Amino acid sequence: MAKLYYGTTTEPITVEDRMLAHVKVVVSTKLRRGESFTLSWVHGPDEPVGRSTIWLQPSIPLRFVFDSEQPETLDQNLLKRMANDANSSRGLSLDIAVEDAAAAGAPIAQARSKGARSLARAA
Repeated sequence: MAKLYYGTTTEPITVEDRMLAHVKVVVSTKLRRGESFTLSWVHGPDEPVGRSTIWLQPSIPLRFVFDSEQPETLDQNLLKRMANDANSSRGLSLDIAVEDAAAAGAPIAQARSKGARSLARAA
């Protein structure tokens, strides 16, 4: 499982490697353009029930840590959907993208079955 560290917090957001690879591309693109947006996810099994949302902007540090040494293959259709979501008023929602991928039969849905926090939909 990959980890996303946000700001100065020591607790990472845990995400399946392939999903975080997609999130990294969308987030990097938006922040490189100076565009701020929200990122939301449903809490994992080790956290209180609920969901969280963070505000992403260029001045807040982010660190992407992957379990795999090799880069993931990216799905261009998923990247487009996530970018569109990130550009919308609702922002990028990791759990929504996972549900969309599951409906399309994509392997990203495995993240939810493993009890991981899901990240999906950003630009």
